Amino acid sequence: MKTGRRIQTGCFAVFFIALIVSYLTRYEPGKAIGVNFFLFSKDMVMIVPCAFLLISLFEAWVKRETVEAHFGSRAGLRGYVNAILLGSTTIGGAYVGFPVAATLYAKGARLDVIFTYIGAAAICRIPMTLFEASFVGLRFSLIRLCVSIPLVIFSSMILGAYLERRNFKMKS
Repeated sequence: MKTGRRIQTGCFAVFFIALIVSYLTRYEPGKAIGVNFFLFSKDMVMIVPCAFLLISLFEAWVKRETVEAHFGSRAGLRGYVNAILLGSTTIGGAYVGFPVAATLYAKGARLDVIFTYIGAAAICRIPMTLFEASFVGLRFSLIRLCVSIPLVIFSSMILGAYLERRNFKMKS
């Protein structure tokens, strides 16, 4: 067994032993961690398989030319808009966002547009924005989006240009 695998296995074993000890000793913070862990795991098991199925269908059905036209070097400013629109509809956070980003990259999307997609998937998801607006108000949510989106695009442009100058290629 490789060292990295041993460390992972050891960490999981310690975590589950700590959960068992928390339940046996009725340690409330430990019990709360256990409940949260199992609720989160249940949510992941419900979302991730469906998301990966959709990503697989995307890989099989969407042609490279289509992705290049909407997210590639020919897309221009429209690529950023498309990335924000796609990111705002992404469900599942990073568990779905990063595999979609890898698929877009493999099909010819520009790095800066991919970074914009990842940023948009983190800050502009429609359900999250609606939830936020219901608690802190629509005005705050709109101001946050109007400030955040240009910053995401700007930082994506800088990071994309930097990595392109260094001839960065993502491993497939």
